[in-house]
Amino acid sequence: MTGLAGAGFEWSDPLFLFGLVFVPLVFVRANARPAAVTWSSLSLVSTRGRSLRARLTWLPAALLAFATACLVFALAGPRTGDAVSEVKREGIAIAMVVDRSGSMQARDFVRGDRSVSRLDAVKQIFRDFVLGGGDAGEGRPDDLVGLVSFARYADGLSPLTLDHGNLVAILDQLETPTTQEEDGTAVGEGLALAVERLRRQETKSKIVILLTDGVNNTGDIEPREAADLAARFGIRVYAVGAGYTGLAPVPVQMPGGRTVLQRVRVEIDEVTLQEIAQRSGGRYFHATDADGIREVLAEIDRLERSEVSEIRYLEYEYHYVPFVAAALVATALSLLLAGSWLRRLPA
Repeated sequence: MTGLAGAGFEWSDPLFLFGLVFVPLVFVRANARPAAVTWSSLSLVSTRGRSLRARLTWLPAALLAFATACLVFALAGPRTGDAVSEVKREGIAIAMVVDRSGSMQARDFVRGDRSVSRLDAVKQIFRDFVLGGGDAGEGRPDDLVGLVSFARYADGLSPLTLDHGNLVAILDQLETPTTQEEDGTAVGEGLALAVERLRRQETKSKIVILLTDGVNNTGDIEPREAADLAARFGIRVYAVGAGYTGLAPVPVQMPGGRTVLQRVRVEIDEVTLQEIAQRSGGRYFHATDADGIREVLAEIDRLERSEVSEIRYLEYEYHYVPFVAAALVATALSLLLAGSWLRRLPA
């Protein structure tokens, strides 16, 4: 953008100003017709001075040239700008680590007037946390978010991405294990995989949201080792213990294919989760229902909102209307003068 005289004045499309080279051509072309009449002798008019009309025969052509210049200025986009503030958020990197072990089938969470599994409740709450909507606020549109799940083994389901729509679609397909060989609770391996994903990111702030309803009972990496690894790379872990310790209704398939709810003992290792959070500089939360998890994520959302940085931008007011109006007036005046007081006789 090219600035001209006057504070804050500039052209939005200055290349159009090259059209000014046509202004002299318009004047020459419009003034080309000779203002002359054939006489048998000039002796009668040679003794008289040139009249005002004769001296102003160039005026219609000049008005057309002026109108052309005004149109060029209008096309170039004359504008003035005022500096104002705009808040710009600097995104963070979030790895969401979700327990999908068999105990996540427990139906002790409530949505509306019916019970849902812990895993289904977590899916909806994480959806709101990432995408926003309803009471969840604006979501995390500026943040890189990845997804790791774990049962007996840890799986990296989605890399850190800004494509939150696909991330949530992957989360929606998450299910609990279908066989005993796949079941288990490898908290340490799930956390370690999330740390490995995050440590390579260049964002200033990196966090893990670890949600589990059980006790680490499998895997080669202990949860405390994974927490120390997170602390080494400056990654905070927010650990969330979901549900109660005690008896919870869990769907069990009976012989013949019928599924019934049976009360099964479940347990949360809160001591280990608290230690994970403490070692990494994060926090531990205990949520006993869907509303509790939602409140936990809302608290994390407030804690981890990126620092805002103020940037400057210009809000412009365009001034092409006066130039267009001047061009129309000049053209109309040129045609009026050329057809009346300054009308030229044919050669």
